[in-house]
Amino acid sequence: MNNIKNHNSILINLIITSIIPFLIWGPFFPDLIVSASALYFLFYLFKKNNFNYFNNKPLIIFFIFCIYCILISIFVSQDTMLSFESSLFYFRIGIFSCYIWYLIEKDRNILRYFYFVLILCFLVLVLDGYFQYFTGANILGFKIIGTRVSSFFGEEKILGSYLSRLFPLLFALFLVKQKQKFEIYFIGFLFILVDVLIYLSGERSSFFFLNLSTIFIIILIKEYQKFRLFTFTVATIFVVVITLNSSQLSDRMIKWPAENMGLIKSSNEKTIFTKGHDNLIRTAYNMFEEKPIFGHGPKMYRVLCNDERYEVAEERSCRTHPHNFYIQLLAETGIIGFLFLLSAFCYVLFTALKQFKCIFFRQKRPLSDYQVCLLAGILITVWPFSPNGNFFNNWLMIVYSLPVGFYLQSIYSKNNK
Repeated sequence: MNNIKNHNSILINLIITSIIPFLIWGPFFPDLIVSASALYFLFYLFKKNNFNYFNNKPLIIFFIFCIYCILISIFVSQDTMLSFESSLFYFRIGIFSCYIWYLIEKDRNILRYFYFVLILCFLVLVLDGYFQYFTGANILGFKIIGTRVSSFFGEEKILGSYLSRLFPLLFALFLVKQKQKFEIYFIGFLFILVDVLIYLSGERSSFFFLNLSTIFIIILIKEYQKFRLFTFTVATIFVVVITLNSSQLSDRMIKWPAENMGLIKSSNEKTIFTKGHDNLIRTAYNMFEEKPIFGHGPKMYRVLCNDERYEVAEERSCRTHPHNFYIQLLAETGIIGFLFLLSAFCYVLFTALKQFKCIFFRQKRPLSDYQVCLLAGILITVWPFSPNGNFFNNWLMIVYSLPVGFYLQSIYSKNNK
C-alpha cells in the first residue's frame, strides 16, 4: 500500500514539475495542468471538508479580486463573453498556488524535482541560446532575429522573460538543497551564463527584472550573498564587453531607452519607456478617466483602444494590452481592481523594509534566505515602473503563480499542522 502511495506521489510530482519545460513550448499544456490540478484540489478539499489552505489574507484578497472581475465582466463590460475569457476562471491560478503549497507539505521531495527540472531547462536553453548567438541559428535551425537570441521560443522572443522570472525560484531552491562543492561551482557558472544570455535576448524588461531581483536578493540574504554578488559582477563585465562590441545591442538596450526617457538629448519629446509604450499607456489612461471606479471590464482594452475617444495616435496606440499591469488594471478594472495589485506591491515593499531594518540593527531576520528569493520572484511580478505583458495572460500568470505557492507554504504552513 505504501508503495502505491509513493508511486502516486512521484507521478504527481512529475506532472506538476513538467510545467517548467512545457512553458518553453507554449501555454496550452501548462494551462491544462494548472486547470486540472485546480479542479482536482478543489474536489479533494470538498471531500475532506478542509479549506484551511484558503484561510489566509493573500488568498482571500485574491478570490475577492476574482469575484470582482467576474462582476464587472457581467455588469460593466460591453462584451461579456469576451471579458469572461479573462475573468471567469482566473481563480484557478490562486488554487494552483495552494496546490503547490499542499504538495510541498505532503512530500518535500517535490522541491528537489522542481530544482532539477529548472536546472535542466536552464541548461538546455543556455546551450541552445549561445549556439544560436555564435552560429546564427539554434539546433532546430531557427535563425537569430537581428541580435536577439530566442532559442526554442523562436519568434515569441520571450527567452529572457522565462529565465529572469524563474531565476529567483531556482536560486531559492538552490539555497535549501544540500550541495557538494562541485555543484556550487557549476551553479555559479550557470548563473553567469544565464545573466549574460538574458541580456543577449534583447528583452529590456527582462534584463531589468534580473537586475532588480538580484539586487533585492543580495541586499536581503545572509548566506551565499558574496556568491551571487561575484557571479553577477562577472556577468556584468561580460555584458559591458558585449555592449562595447555590438552597436545594435547597445542601441536597443541602452541608447534608445535613454533617449526615450530624456536622459540623452535626441528630441524635445519625452516618453514613458518608449514611444510605442507611451501611446499605449496614454490610451489606457484616457479609458480610465472615463470610468475611473470600475473600468471597462477585463480584456476590453483591445476592443476600445481604437476608439477615437481614447486613442492618442494613429499608430501604435492599440494592442491587446497597454504593456503595464497597473495601467491595464486602471483601464479595465478601475481604481478598485488597481488597489488589489497595489496592495500586493505594498506587502512586498513593507516585508522587504522590515527585513532590511532587522539586518541594519542586527536583529533576528523575519525572512529566511529561501523566503527572500521567493519574495524577489513576487516583486518582479508586482513591480509597477516597467513595461510588462498582459495581466490576464495564461503563460505569465502560471509563471507568477509558482513562487507564490512556495512562499505561501513557507509562511503559513504551521497553521495547517
